Amino acid sequence: MSRGQAPGRCVLVVLDGLGDRAYARFGHKTPLAAAKTPNLDRLAALGCNGLYHAGILGQALPSENAHFAMFGYESREFPGRGPLEALGAGIPVAPDEVAALAHLCAVRERDGCLYLLCDKPALVSDDESRALFAAVAEFESRGVRFRLIRDKGLFGILVLAGPADRVGTSFTDTNPMVDGLPIPEVLPLRGADAAGVNTAAAVKDYLLHAHAALSAHPVNQGRVSRGLEPVNALVAQRPGRPAPIESFTERHGLRGLTIASGIICPGLARYLCMDVHVCRDTDDPGADLAERLTLAREALAGHDFVHVHTKTPDEAAHTKSPETKLAVIESLDRGIGQAIGPLLDDDNVILAVTADHSTPSAGPLIHSGEPVPLALCGLGARRDAVTRFDEVSAAGGALGHPRGTELMRVLLNAMDRARLEGIRETPVVRDFWPAPGRPFRLRES
Repeated sequence: MSRGQAPGRCVLVVLDGLGDRAYARFGHKTPLAAAKTPNLDRLAALGCNGLYHAGILGQALPSENAHFAMFGYESREFPGRGPLEALGAGIPVAPDEVAALAHLCAVRERDGCLYLLCDKPALVSDDESRALFAAVAEFESRGVRFRLIRDKGLFGILVLAGPADRVGTSFTDTNPMVDGLPIPEVLPLRGADAAGVNTAAAVKDYLLHAHAALSAHPVNQGRVSRGLEPVNALVAQRPGRPAPIESFTERHGLRGLTIASGIICPGLARYLCMDVHVCRDTDDPGADLAERLTLAREALAGHDFVHVHTKTPDEAAHTKSPETKLAVIESLDRGIGQAIGPLLDDDNVILAVTADHSTPSAGPLIHSGEPVPLALCGLGARRDAVTRFDEVSAAGGALGHPRGTELMRVLLNAMDRARLEGIRETPVVRDFWPAPGRPFRLRES
């Protein structure tokens, strides 16, 4: 391409849960700021920097909601996590069905209520898990049919089917997410319609059935005899229903690809009709990321936009050890150094590195609401004075503080695909330019 023309391809690298809080043991720095990251720092020095939040400041977002916004979709379009994980796991969910996350856990009865004893019971074999899932695989109540489909381990998807006036998504979660807390009652959301009210009652019936069946199961009798906690309850959360949605290509004019492990990012990508390359994680986060960056470089031959994802900073933070997270960050930085060169050398590539949210590696929160650093490198990107890739240094960068769906607009703009506001060359207004339209015909055929 000629000099002065913007890149035509984009690679977006998302280091999941990278942002954090400052800790005295690191000199009041975050794990990212305290880590040795010469390659991430190089990207900051070569490009344009800012602080990004996929929602609003202080809002603690899960990965699926954050990525949904990062890909340019509004929160009102979000279908719920249940259908996305089902897609990622290859579990079919019909448009008129509801899908929720579900997993088996250990509970204890106290004062007529159930309390979470252990969210992730240990020493459950694959055969035991399959047997427990089979015991509660099907149920029907109040016109709602339940199917519990195992994904792996103690985790699966709960699918609800039935007439539209009986089945809805407006019921509360039953997973308290912290050991020792009570299992929340199943209630209809405020303002729920009749279907939501009925579904909440039916879910309560099913979970009571599951608790009774699991408590009496021979697998749990054997566990108790060995001094292990019984896997005696099912919890469900984040229900949703698949809905028609504009594909990533329709919305942005780009052919997209996600390179990731797990099921949530692949599930979201499939929901948006993006291509998917599912990877396996090893015990070397840096090597895994280097492999994914190499795959991204190769994939640019057939894609305009490649999303590269690693979950490892988030997983490290959930151990509640800042030192563990720092070590993972340094490993990822080494992986970036091994594979980033060809992407930086290609004038046809805009490279963006950021995170989807902050995950504190100490304290009770699962995720937190601080913004995360964003670096943008490529031909035409304004080089600012930032030389460190971290949550504080990025605040002084020329990108400022983009929010939500603005990230996708920033990337489209860097690729010379930003639509001039006000032009109407197509019946549906697009965020990208030029939008595919119908040529002016001299004669109608």
